[in-house]
Amino acid sequence: MKRINARENYEKTRAKAGYVPRKKATQADYDRIGFMSGLEVHQQLLTKEKLFCRCPAGQFHKSDNYDAEIIRHMRPTLSELGEYDGTALMEFKTRKEIVYRIKNETACTYEVDDTPPFKIDREALGIALEITLLGKMNVVGEVHITRKQYLDGSIPTGFQRTAILGVEGEIPLKNKKIRLIQLSIEEDSCREISDIGHVRIYKTDRLGMPLIETVTYPDMVNPDEVMEAANYIRFLNRSTGKVRTGIGAGREDVNVSCKGGTRVEIKGVAHNCWIPELTHNECFRQWSLLQAREELLKRFPDFSGWKIEHQKLSSLKTDYQPVINAFKNDHVVVLVKLPGFSGIVSHFTQPDKTFNDEISDRLKVIACIEKPNMTSSEDPKELIPFETWNELAGQIGAKEDDALLLFWGPQDDMKTALETIEERCIMAFKGIPNETRKSFPDGTTIFERVLPGADRMYPDTDSAPIPLENDYIESLKKNLPVNVVDRFNQLKGWGVPEDQYPYLLRNNLVPMIEKAEKELSVKPVYFARLLAQRLKWIQGHLVTTKDFSFEKVYELLVFLKSQGIHYELAWKMLPILYEHPNMEHESILTTLIFKKRTREEITAPVKFLKDKYREVGRNKNSEEEANWVMGELRVQAEGNLPLCELKKIVLSE
Repeated sequence: MKRINARENYEKTRAKAGYVPRKKATQADYDRIGFMSGLEVHQQLLTKEKLFCRCPAGQFHKSDNYDAEIIRHMRPTLSELGEYDGTALMEFKTRKEIVYRIKNETACTYEVDDTPPFKIDREALGIALEITLLGKMNVVGEVHITRKQYLDGSIPTGFQRTAILGVEGEIPLKNKKIRLIQLSIEEDSCREISDIGHVRIYKTDRLGMPLIETVTYPDMVNPDEVMEAANYIRFLNRSTGKVRTGIGAGREDVNVSCKGGTRVEIKGVAHNCWIPELTHNECFRQWSLLQAREELLKRFPDFSGWKIEHQKLSSLKTDYQPVINAFKNDHVVVLVKLPGFSGIVSHFTQPDKTFNDEISDRLKVIACIEKPNMTSSEDPKELIPFETWNELAGQIGAKEDDALLLFWGPQDDMKTALETIEERCIMAFKGIPNETRKSFPDGTTIFERVLPGADRMYPDTDSAPIPLENDYIESLKKNLPVNVVDRFNQLKGWGVPEDQYPYLLRNNLVPMIEKAEKELSVKPVYFARLLAQRLKWIQGHLVTTKDFSFEKVYELLVFLKSQGIHYELAWKMLPILYEHPNMEHESILTTLIFKKRTREEITAPVKFLKDKYREVGRNKNSEEEANWVMGELRVQAEGNLPLCELKKIVLSE
C-alpha cells in the first residue's frame, strides 16, 4: 500500500482547489468557482398564544422540569406515486427512538398529534402580513394551510403546518436588490436537547410557536452579500416591534452551491456574523469535492462495479485508546478497503477537515456511532502507525492505490455503518450530495441529514381556507413602520457612524432615538452612541436581570432632564442601572457621589490650575495644558456642564 503523507496531501489538494481564506478572497475568486447563495430566514412572532392551539407562546422550561414523556419511532410511508422520501429512508435507518418531554403549561393534545388544529392565531397572521407588505410582496387573496413533511422527529405529527402569505418581493442592499420568493407563516418545531446514540430527546415548549419564513432567490454572489441580506431581513422583521428576540428567536437556513455543485442547506445558523465564513467554506468544500470526483473518474471511468471490502478484526496491536476500548467493551472493530481511494481520504474539504471527516460524520448521524468512531490510513493525526496499516493492507489484500478505514461500534450498527461508508464513497464519484449541514462558530459544518425531496408539501384537510379582504390589507398598510432603507438614511443624516447601525436596527432603537430628540431635545448622535457603543459594551461585560429593558435607558434621560442634569452623566450611570434595573435614579447619583454645581463653581479654579501647570515647567502647549486642566475638573463637571463647553472656557482663559 502506498504511503500517503496526509498533511502534505491535504495542502496539495487545498491548493488545487484554489482555496483562499475568506478575508483574502476577492469577487474574482467567487466568480471562478461560481458562488451562489440564497436564504431562508425564520423569525418567531411575539404573540400570546401558539399558532394552532391556545397554549402560551414564549414560555420555556428547563430540560429536567417536565410532567410526561412520549416515545415515538418514525417510519417511512409510500407516497401516492409509490415512492419513499430519501430523508425518511435515512431517518428510518438510524433506528432512532424519539423522546418528547412535555410540560403541561406549554403543551396540549394538539402538540402530541391527538387533536385537530384550532383556527390560526389571528394576532400572528396580522403580524406576518405586515412583514409581507414591508417586503413589497404580492399578498395572496386566500390563505391555504398546507403540511410540510418534517422527518427528523422534531414535530410529533411528522409534518409542519404552513401557509404562503406573499410572493415575489424585494429588499435593497447597498449595491443591488435581492428578490424574495415568498413569505410563509408556520409553526415552530421542538427544541432538541440531546442526540446520543439511538435516542434523540426534544422539549415541546417551543413547538407550535408562530414563525415566519422569508425565502430569497439565490441572488447573492459572495459571502458578504449573504450576511447583508440576512441583516436587512432581520432589521425589517424587528422594525415592527412584534417579533421575539434572543437566542433561537431568529434563525437562518443558508443555501449554498458552486459551479457544477448542488444546493446544500446550512441549517439553523443562529448568528448572522457566522454567515460569511460558513458560506465561503461550504462553496469551497463543494468545489474541492468536485476536484476529488475528477480524480476518481480518471481512475474509474466506469464506477458501476465499485464496492468496498471489509473484514472483522478479532484483535489489533495498537496504542490508540478508542480501539482498545472497543475491544474491551465487546464492540465490533472492522477494517474496510476503499479500492483506488489513495489520496482521496486525505483530500481537503474544509479548513482542518478532509474526506475522512465526510465519512465519520455520516457514521455518527446515520449509523448512530458516537465519535471517535473511525480512523484511516490517511488520517492527518496518524493515530495508528503506517507500519500497522501496512500489515492490515496485506491482511485484506490492499493494492498500492487503495485506502483503508478502521471503524468500531455495536454489532447492531455494523450493517448500517458499512452501507453508509460505501454510499458516501459512491457519492464521491457523482459529485456533491444533496444534504443539510449543521454549522459551527469556526465556519465549518458537518453532515446533518439528507435534503428533503421537493414534493414534501400537501394540503391540510383539517384547516379551511382563510379569505383576506382588501379592507383588512389596506388597514394593515396604514400602520406599517418606517422602511428599513429609510432608517439607514435617517441614521446617516444624523451623523451616526455606520458601524453603529446594526445594533440600533437589530434592536429597533431608532424610534426611541427619534422620540428622545423630539421630547427631550437629546442629540440623536449622542443617544445612538450611548446605546450602540456604551450599552453594547456593558451588555458584553456585566450581568443584568430580566427587568432591564431599553426603555429603562429612555427613562434615565427623562430623569436627568427633570433634574436639570446634563445627559453626559448617563454614560456613568448606565452600568449601575444595567446591573440594578429597579434601583432609584437618585440612589445611582448617590452611588456616584454626584453633587450639583453651578457653572461658576466649576470654572472658578481654571486660572489657578493653569498657573500650577506652568509652575512645574511643563511643555507650553495650549492643547496639552487644556487637557490637563480638563482632567482635574472632569468629575465635578460631568452632569453639570457639558465637557465641550468646559473645554472652550479652559482654552479661552
